[in-house]
Formats: sequence, C-alpha cells, structure tokens
Amino acid sequence: MAVTIIKILCVVVACMVVSAPYAEAAITCGQVVSKMLPCLAYLRTGGAVPVPCCSGLKSLKAATKATPDRKTACGCLKTASAAYSGINPSNAVGLPAKCGVNLPFKFSPDIDCSKVH
Repeated sequence: MAVTIIKILCVVVACMVVSAPYAEAAITCGQVVSKMLPCLAYLRTGGAVPVPCCSGLKSLKAATKATPDRKTACGCLKTASAAYSGINPSNAVGLPAKCGVNLPFKFSPDIDCSKVH
C-alpha cells in the first residue's frame, strides 16, 4: 500500500515537471492521473474495461478541449505510463475505442506531445 502511494506521488511530481512548459493549461497532471487510475488494471492485463475507467476517460476528454490542456494531458499520460510497470501498449492504444471516446491523441509511449493540437 505504501509503495503504491509513493509511486503515485512520484508520478504526480514527474507530471508537474513535464507540464511546466504548458503552464497555461488548466488541467494538472494530478487530475489526469486521478482520472486514469481506474484504468491501470485493464492497461496491464486487458479483459473487460471497468466502468470507472471509461468514466475517467470521458471526464479527461471533457477537461481537455483546449490545445494546452491536451498537450499537458498527453505529457502526463506519457510520463505515467513510463512510471507504472507492466502496461501493455496495445491495451493503451485501444482503450479510447473500447470506451467509445475519440481522443485527439493516441495513448502511446512514442507520441510526440508537442505535436498534439
């Protein structure tokens, strides 16, 4: 339990550092990570996507209507995916479609978030 909390705090701090260039964004890495935590088990193992995961993804899309917010969310997700071990890239790429959410960027560790519009 304590290790998980420490990991979450590390991800939040790392996301804050990554989002510094996008200071005008209204969304924070803490908010992004919080919305996506219900997806962690699915991202690792696949199977059925939990309802709270899709709710978080829909909430994330609603909170990222402006380009600076999308760039920040992209950077936060990229940093978080590197911090949490065992995430299956195929599960990440397919998650928005499974939730019926069309995001303006891919869930991919290879994405260049500076090109997100």
